Formats: sequence, structure tokens, C-alpha cells
Amino acid sequence: MRTEFEEIYIEHSDSIYRFIYIYVRHHELAEDLTQETFYRAYKKIDDFKGEAGVSTWLRKIARNATYDYLRRKKIIQFFSFGKEDYIDFHTHSPETQYVKSEETRELYQAIVSMRKAYRDVLILRRLSENSIKETAYILGWTEAKVKSTMARAMKALKKEIGKLEVL
Repeated sequence: MRTEFEEIYIEHSDSIYRFIYIYVRHHELAEDLTQETFYRAYKKIDDFKGEAGVSTWLRKIARNATYDYLRRKKIIQFFSFGKEDYIDFHTHSPETQYVKSEETRELYQAIVSMRKAYRDVLILRRLSENSIKETAYILGWTEAKVKSTMARAMKALKKEIGKLEVL
């Protein structure tokens, strides 16, 4: 018989891994940080009051664990780029695959060049598809701050992508 926490792990570990992978772009590191996330969650399960959903609570822990690791290691670059990322080899021609991989690389290059608040809100809202309320909880912000930061981040992202297209 599984415990409640084992059920939480089974249900959410894959999505937490994918969330962390967006930040670190390294499989083994994402696996380690996923384990760290669930270790921290296990230690704090009694403090969970249901103010947010379990998934949102875990993402907040995952984000904090990831940033703690990156701060300890003083890692500035969050993403690595490879043409193998985000390509669907079965449905696209080689030319389309190349264009898509270049567009993805440029998008991540633009996101990585942005300040931390913009990067966080873009990852949480657009890549991880969290709601405004969930994003506010994860970042410890108000919903109004999430909305205004998202608007500024999207404007900055469009500007940054424009710079890349000129190069």
C-alpha cells in the first residue's frame, strides 16, 4: 500500500522534472534536483496548507531548489542549445526541422539574456503554462505584479528576438 506522499511523487515527478529541465537543460542535473525537490517537499508536507494546488506548491519548491543549486555553483547560463531539442523528426521535413530548431534556439537565447524576473515569469506562464494565480504563488508576488511583469517581459522578449533576427 502506497503512502499519500508516494502518490504525490508518482503523480507529479515527471512534470516537476520537465519544469526543472527548462531551467537547467541537463538531464542528470534535472533528475538530481527533482529528487531534492521531493526530499524538501517530504520534509515540509506537514506545513502544506492547501493554499495552492500540490503541483503549484511543488513547482515553488522546485524553483527554489534549482535557484539554490545555481547560486551555489554560480551558474549564470541557464540553457544549453542543441538542434536535437524540440524537433519532431517524424512529422517535419529536414528543412522545417532546421528552421524550427533555429527558432527554438533563438527563443531560448532571448529568454536567457533577460533579467531573472522576466525569465521566471516567461518560463512559468508560457513554457510551464501556470495560471497567473499559480505563478504569483510560486514567485511570492501579487497577481497584479505577475500581469505587469509578464507584459513587460513579452515586450522585452519581442525586442530581444528582433535583435537576434538582425544578426
